Amino acid sequence: MIRVLLVDDQPLIRSGFRALLGLEEDIEVVAEAGDGREGLALAAEHRPDIALVDVQMPVMDGIETTRRIAADPALAGVRVVILTNYGFDEYVFEALRAGAAGFLVKDIVPDDLLHAVRVAARGDALLAPSITRKLIDGYVARPPAPPAGAGPAGLAELTNREREAVELVARGLSNDEIAARMVITPMTAKTHVNRAMTKLHARDRAQLVIAAYESGLVSPGDG
Repeated sequence: MIRVLLVDDQPLIRSGFRALLGLEEDIEVVAEAGDGREGLALAAEHRPDIALVDVQMPVMDGIETTRRIAADPALAGVRVVILTNYGFDEYVFEALRAGAAGFLVKDIVPDDLLHAVRVAARGDALLAPSITRKLIDGYVARPPAPPAGAGPAGLAELTNREREAVELVARGLSNDEIAARMVITPMTAKTHVNRAMTKLHARDRAQLVIAAYESGLVSPGDG
């Protein structure tokens, strides 16, 4: 059973999501909150698998809520998915930096929402290739190039194959596509990606994309 926490200051949004998710046999909404502070407390109480968190809320916004969940070892199993009205706005990238597993636009169609919840719950990439590319184009490309030698300390520990896998993740490829490009099995591709995440201290695939660009391992416009 996938346990979900809803955190949004709009009751209509929460009730709509609860009604939709509640129809699924494998998903349960365990609690809902109207602001980030309440959401943080409920996350600690219920330890959900997924927290669907709005970006802009009173008392504590979604970015700070995400940051606090990500920083709490007791909540390591909670994957935050950010909800936004505006698509690829400035808040989204800050939320990913804070530790979010991905994000969804609130007008997402029901089937895509259900798919996203299940994808996030099993720990796979929530950011689809198209989203990853827009993220790269819109936000990762903006910061100046890092100085030589900058980047995560674990970068030097990556094997050549792990580096190659990270580069392909950063270009928006799925594990199956990485496997085809590297001429390996999808399971081996997933292993390379997971080992790279461990070495770079990335919570998930979204964090791995950010690490790849901020370290200079991949440059905007590559490939």
